[in-house]
Amino acid sequence: MTAKQFLELQERRRGGQAAAQPAAAARPQKRARRKPPAHPGPPSIPPAPAVEPLLAGLSGPGRHWTLLMPYVEEMLTSNQRLHHMAVHRLRKQLRADAAGVAMAKRLPRLQRAVVFYVLHPRPLSRKRDPGNWAPTAKHYVDGLVTDGGLLPDDNHEFLMGPIPVMGEPVTTGFARMTLVIVELNGPMTSGNGKTVTGMADPAYRN
Repeated sequence: MTAKQFLELQERRRGGQAAAQPAAAARPQKRARRKPPAHPGPPSIPPAPAVEPLLAGLSGPGRHWTLLMPYVEEMLTSNQRLHHMAVHRLRKQLRADAAGVAMAKRLPRLQRAVVFYVLHPRPLSRKRDPGNWAPTAKHYVDGLVTDGGLLPDDNHEFLMGPIPVMGEPVTTGFARMTLVIVELNGPMTSGNGKTVTGMADPAYRN
């Protein structure tokens, strides 16, 4: 191969590479995969909620108990989308956790009570609505009443709530929940003293 032929070959190769470059640039780039959210770290114990403000709005409060529920990495909320089998698994776990706490604390059998559920959210800047965690609180109460024997039933004659309350956030880990159980010594009433169960009014009786 002469020097002239070599130079012509190099020119042809350069031309072929230049033609291939626009085609490569025209190829659509693959979308970068979204990184999974970082794990929030190990579970932490939130500060106990202040009970006095909760008792102040009740008529005839008696004994009370503050129960921090066992740590779980996922709770039920009203705006999540889960497969029905996952929901069933979480319901079963929440009920069992609450029943286990009731037996471990040796809670007495009450005739009437009000239950507050206190949400301890993750330390994020966005606003939280504790009412969204009502499905979790409902199954905790089912575990306390049905499986743990806290009350004769969870209907309005015996139970007020569960009532949502925003608590202090956790420092690490996923959100947690505290239940505050308050014994009621008389008919369940609202903050203004009016009967809310209808027990004192014959018009509400069947």
